[in-house]
Amino acid sequence: MTQPMADDERVRIDKWLWAARFFKTRSLATKEVDLGRVRADGERIKPAHIVRIGQRLELTIGATRVELIVRALSQVRGPAPAARLLYDETSESMQMRERRADVRRFGAEPAVTIKGRPTKKQGRELRRLQRAK
Repeated sequence: MTQPMADDERVRIDKWLWAARFFKTRSLATKEVDLGRVRADGERIKPAHIVRIGQRLELTIGATRVELIVRALSQVRGPAPAARLLYDETSESMQMRERRADVRRFGAEPAVTIKGRPTKKQGRELRRLQRAK
């Protein structure tokens, strides 16, 4: 089981994100931090940034934005229930995620299903619909 660390120990942000199970590998966590999708106290950081207890982090994972407060430090990846004890998600962040989930559940954006150029068959259908107008 993952044991939280003492306050005086130092943990890099990429290692902490991996231990907290936000990313499957540490290299993915490093890449996301490099791309600016992880911010500490509103500022862009580097993968070697040292995490502090009480620090506010903002993560953008796909289309989801998560704000959290660091509650404990860990350098080892453990089970999900233990990883959940490393942080607290802010109430605003939880409400925002729930609203987005409701929007996706009740009304999907039609353009999300369209990928790339239309096929030959779809092109014919589009031209047929344009002629019918």
